[in-house]
Amino acid sequence: MSADAYTTAVPSLRQRRRAVAVQEIVEAAESYIAEHGPHALSLRGVARNLGMTVQGLYHYFPNRDALVTALVTKAYDDLADAVTAAADTAADKPAAQRFMAAAEGYRRWAITHVERFQLLYGAPLRHYAAPHQGSTTRAMHRICEIFQREMFDGFTTAQMAAADTRGLSPALQAHLEPLFPHGPETLPPPAGALLLGAWGHLHGMVVLEVFGHTSFIGEHQAEIFHMAMGDLLEDIHRRIPA
Repeated sequence: MSADAYTTAVPSLRQRRRAVAVQEIVEAAESYIAEHGPHALSLRGVARNLGMTVQGLYHYFPNRDALVTALVTKAYDDLADAVTAAADTAADKPAAQRFMAAAEGYRRWAITHVERFQLLYGAPLRHYAAPHQGSTTRAMHRICEIFQREMFDGFTTAQMAAADTRGLSPALQAHLEPLFPHGPETLPPPAGALLLGAWGHLHGMVVLEVFGHTSFIGEHQAEIFHMAMGDLLEDIHRRIPA
């Protein structure tokens, strides 16, 4: 490798220092959210906890939205990592068991990181809008792909296209196509409808638990969740012709 090529390949000292500073700011913001909640997030508060000025923080994040986008992207990536790791624990098991492991990985991350989960799925932050088809969307693709792979393992595209479901309207299908990692050529509309319905059920149960709405079940919340996920997967597979 030439000296010029090496210089291009290796980040400069300034770039490395900036990367470290950005990581420290994001971690400080995560701690701030854990202590005060997502809606209390402010650049001034994060800067104060880091012992720096707001003007200094602007060198790395020009506004609150930029920091929120970084936090949301990292939260999605960490959640996807947790779901992947959970599914990998059942890598040598049938697809149904991998799906159950992935679902529990999703649930476990959510109840362990309540404030970060609320940042993703709680009440929207005022005046914040994630960039269209930006880093947050790419991070969501990872989670979608994991569950798509575990739910439809072993089924052909033709089988999924013949699934017994109401399907999606053309307008909704066109709207959702960018969200499906592999597009309509591998996930036909009936399968897309099944995936969305399953996601809504899985995610809805986790949201209820995170926000304390199923606390009356007590220590049996995990059992109820696993039972519901098993029934969900069985229903999906009944709808797909052999």
